[in-house]
Amino acid sequence: FVKWPRNIRLQRQRAILYKQLKVPPAINQFTQALDRQTATQLLKLAHKYRPETKQEKKQRLLARAEKKAAGKGDVTTKRPPVLRAGVNTVTTLVENKKAQLVVIAHDVDPIELVVFLLALCCKMGVPYCIIKGKARLGRLVHRKTCTTVAFTQVNSEDKGTLAKLVEAIRTNYNDRYDEIRRHWGGNILGPKSVALVCPSWWLCGLAGFRREAADL
Repeated sequence: FVKWPRNIRLQRQRAILYKQLKVPPAINQFTQALDRQTATQLLKLAHKYRPETKQEKKQRLLARAEKKAAGKGDVTTKRPPVLRAGVNTVTTLVENKKAQLVVIAHDVDPIELVVFLLALCCKMGVPYCIIKGKARLGRLVHRKTCTTVAFTQVNSEDKGTLAKLVEAIRTNYNDRYDEIRRHWGGNILGPKSVALVCPSWWLCGLAGFRREAADL
């Protein structure tokens, strides 16, 4: 007997509940995550637009202050395009139609934080997608976890890559929104419930197990 840690037990119990309870379409649509190939391309592009860390910002401001002290003048540099993170920030960008692509984690807890964002993106015509793992998004913005990130601008050399991703994502999510939101999830019976509903299935499985044991 293994006494699993409490967080592991909770994860497994939650996974069983999600399978066996009837999950409404608004929550079930978070199971429609990007495929591995598209997700890899998306993360590869997003990695180029990670925001600067505190150390990088400190070094940049220090170099700027040294130039100003040397009498070379205060030259303000244009802010490079970076990912924008956080529910409130991304919501504002979507409402103002400034977001080019919104990426949402599938395992946000509580899920109510981002449930509305899918309908908002669809209404405003902003392409959105769901990706597995809030920790993967967190690594992009130097945090442990992150619920959602958005692309606002990209460099000219990456516009073609982003356009291809947006086209594929729009086909899989925005164009299928009405279809996806009709499907309920869960409602899968466990082995004990199946045995009660269909005893013959249980007896057939037991007979097969006994035959295999006899062959051994």
